[in-house]
Amino acid sequence: MPESASRPRVAVIGLGSMGFGMATSLRRAGFDVTGCDVSAEAVARFVADGGNGGRTPAAAAKQADIVVSVVVNAAQTETILFGVDGVAETLARDAVFVSSATMDPDVARRLAKQLEATGRHYLDAPISGGAQRAAQGELTILASGSATAFAKARPALDAMAAKLYELGDAAGQGAAFKMINQLLAGVHIAAASEAITFAARQGLDIRKVYEVITASAGNSWMFENRMPHVLDGDYAPRSAVEIFVKDLGIIQDMARSAKFPVPVAAAALQMFLMTAASGMGCDDDASVARMYAQVTGTKLPGEQK
Repeated sequence: MPESASRPRVAVIGLGSMGFGMATSLRRAGFDVTGCDVSAEAVARFVADGGNGGRTPAAAAKQADIVVSVVVNAAQTETILFGVDGVAETLARDAVFVSSATMDPDVARRLAKQLEATGRHYLDAPISGGAQRAAQGELTILASGSATAFAKARPALDAMAAKLYELGDAAGQGAAFKMINQLLAGVHIAAASEAITFAARQGLDIRKVYEVITASAGNSWMFENRMPHVLDGDYAPRSAVEIFVKDLGIIQDMARSAKFPVPVAAAALQMFLMTAASGMGCDDDASVARMYAQVTGTKLPGEQK
């Protein structure tokens, strides 16, 4: 697609497994995209792929119409917005900041209010789908914000998402929807890890277990997606254990504030905490199965009994 002067200028802050794919999808759709990351190697890779590189968030976002922030948590998002070399001062007036981090809805509302006071717009837009879908421009985006924020961000959202859910007219709703998704995702990974390791302990062929379960009522998207990592003994992080320590921790905080019991999510959080405490916090979240295996002396592929 030829470049057009009418195309919004986009900055993507955070070129990890998700952000790099999102930036690539935007560039493929014809946008002028500048990428920024704490890793100079990630920025160099994006530049080699045909994009532009920014040394700091402020430099990458200078006069950008859309900034897409793809970082881990609320603290990093706040730093990108308002910290040293933050984007809030260099964003074009009337530009939109698209926040894709998973965070407490109350924090999303606070950040939105603070940015909107400067005359810019904030779209609360957590994402789901994984690195492959990010690279294909086929993410699910759970977004909420003002009609103006949606209108300004829509060209970029359309390039990054197969499904865009418009979930409310103010920040916080998208974050709340994402936390419900994360509750289920964390519970499902923990349950899948428990089941596959228990099957191994019973002496079952776990590849056959995978085949049977994925064709049966006990299947889940997380079982089907994550348990091949266990079968292959491959725990290179697609999504790390620490992500669910964070997200299930947020759910506990939200539930305590609402005086709402979440005992199943609490149990899943303990499984992820134990896995992180075992030294696997930066490994793939399917490592919960390895934690079960270590505790019970069960042999999994690629692991020592």
